[in-house]
Amino acid sequence: MKKILICLSALAIVACKDDTTKVEAPKDYVTLSGTITNKSSDSIVVRNREFTKTIKVGADGTFSDTLKVETGLYSIYDGNEQTTAFLKNGYDLNLTLDTKMFDETVKFSGNGAEHSNFLAEKVRVQERLLDVEKLAELDSLGLEESMKNIEKELLAFYDKNKTIDTSLTNNAANEVKPMLNFYKRYVGEKIALKRDLPKGSPSPTFENYENYKGGTTSLKDLKGKYVYVDIWATWCGPCKAEIPSLKKLEKEYHGKNIEFVSISTDNGRGYRAETPEEAKKLAYDGWRKMVEEKELGGVQLMSDKAFESEFIRAYKINAIPRFLLIDPAGNIVDADAPRPSEDKLIELFNSLEI
Repeated sequence: MKKILICLSALAIVACKDDTTKVEAPKDYVTLSGTITNKSSDSIVVRNREFTKTIKVGADGTFSDTLKVETGLYSIYDGNEQTTAFLKNGYDLNLTLDTKMFDETVKFSGNGAEHSNFLAEKVRVQERLLDVEKLAELDSLGLEESMKNIEKELLAFYDKNKTIDTSLTNNAANEVKPMLNFYKRYVGEKIALKRDLPKGSPSPTFENYENYKGGTTSLKDLKGKYVYVDIWATWCGPCKAEIPSLKKLEKEYHGKNIEFVSISTDNGRGYRAETPEEAKKLAYDGWRKMVEEKELGGVQLMSDKAFESEFIRAYKINAIPRFLLIDPAGNIVDADAPRPSEDKLIELFNSLEI
């Protein structure tokens, strides 16, 4: 009997050992939780081309949910801001961020966090190195040299992250040359603009542009004041996005030594018609309607030949919105001035004591 009890005890021990060594099956989903400080909305959206999920965010900024995903990159949106995460079933991620400094504060923790943190750091490194305003202060040779140094620094940053999924680092490395070529062209245009239209040189002029309020207006009519010019069109989304900031500026600087002038380049684009002439007429009517409905202030003008206008061509404008600042004597202050939504514009106005 004693031998039987000993055997049974031994079996029980073996059985216990077997239970403790069992390995849990990997999760077939991602756990995503986090805390958003100064949240922009009551939910976040996780999305890529084939997947979308909305996750409720509590009053305290916390959220938590599970997602069954295909391994890959996903955008996480809070309002209009977004960050990118690398998701794989089995990961357990916690995200923290402050929307007041969105990119600077994105941080992931938990199983699999290193890949998403690499993506967040990649954005910060690129923003630091590709400072358009600083690069635009260089000459053409300086820009070329800076781009070579930036390429070396980016590739070194990607190469040092040996623990990161190679699909991410390889993709980042492959993107470097196309990205830098784009920036080289973009900044190169800014450098050329400053060279060809330098501060203090006489501004190109426009004459007898139709004024929404009646009659015509020429640049010479505005002499004696600073003139902040908005080149826009009714079909241009980024142009319309600046309207609230522009209206706020006009109100704040009302009565000061500055005129706010908006010049429409509408010539038919965005309006369906059987002939170009009909499209142009619809665009003209659309311009007048938008000025009225949005209660646009300042001096609202229609350019004489849209993008073919001498004034537009002289300022080398091939994309909108574009903003110009001209001094009271009719000389250029900035041929590519900051947008109304940018703090740099107020800094510029303050430096001129407007």
